[in-house]
Amino acid sequence: MITGRHLADFKPPPWLANRHLQTLLPRALPQPASRLIEEQLELPDGDFVELAWVDAPALADETPLLVLFHGLEGSVDSPYARHLLDAAERRGWRAVLMHFRGCGTRLNRLPRAYHSGDTADARWCLESLAQRYPAAPRVALGVSLGANMLLKLVAEDTDNALGLTGAIAVAPPVDLAACADTLQRGVARVYQRHLLGALKAKVAPRLARQELPLTLSRDELARFTTLRAYDDAITAPLHGFKDAADYYHRAAAGPLLETIALPTLILHADDDPFMPQGLYNGLTLGPGIRLETARHGGHVGYVEWQNGRPASWLARRVGRQLDAWSTRASTPAISRSDS
Repeated sequence: MITGRHLADFKPPPWLANRHLQTLLPRALPQPASRLIEEQLELPDGDFVELAWVDAPALADETPLLVLFHGLEGSVDSPYARHLLDAAERRGWRAVLMHFRGCGTRLNRLPRAYHSGDTADARWCLESLAQRYPAAPRVALGVSLGANMLLKLVAEDTDNALGLTGAIAVAPPVDLAACADTLQRGVARVYQRHLLGALKAKVAPRLARQELPLTLSRDELARFTTLRAYDDAITAPLHGFKDAADYYHRAAAGPLLETIALPTLILHADDDPFMPQGLYNGLTLGPGIRLETARHGGHVGYVEWQNGRPASWLARRVGRQLDAWSTRASTPAISRSDS
């Protein structure tokens, strides 16, 4: 198993190398036309999450399974989601995305949402799918917020009771406090404004209907200009944290990486506008981790130029990893980045 720190083989042409262009380009890529099947998965606390399955011909129970966890306010319609699901489906895998609470087509029932360290729903989902497909190799893939959550879950699952073959984390903000601070500076504030707008639009009607145990008016909500302020007033109290600082400290995956033994691929771009420079400096990687760092890539971008048109290197890299794990399911290993 080839673990440790490595250079990714992502090399965009010079005219595609800009970090902000890379971050935005996936929205311009043609989306795969896979048909989706929706499923509502009931949770132990009476709430639910929505699953989006890629429709496929009848598959054997032992067919490998990819489970995808999206980023903050993401969904199956996020620019990267269809490409990653399609990369699995084209290789004969069964593929599904779990929406975090309230991120699917319907608001969740309970007066809470989700957060970067909320591993319980993902664990329940993976346990349920393991019972449904016990003979299938199962790989979990998280993106951004979902990637931090997945790394935390893998670290918590010390004996791999979930029975995963491997995990893939794309652009995980493993230092939540530092990433929140980064989004308050320079051009990154544009991304913060977009994410904050989505969060506000979802929570405002629930505040108006007094569905949440928060003493917060819509006017106060409207005055928030940073994700840290939002997390301090909403995310933290809704989910049992003292404040944003407490949430960032307890939910960040960075300090837990050293414990991860499960074969785990982390993809990180040095120019990610959501992340501070040197994000992994000083962090110890566990014996199962392969960290691949690219000079360029933006935030969940990784758009390359192939056959005269832009294409997703991210989907291609994930596909190579799935190929490696599907052929070595009994003794999984991280594949070389140039394989």
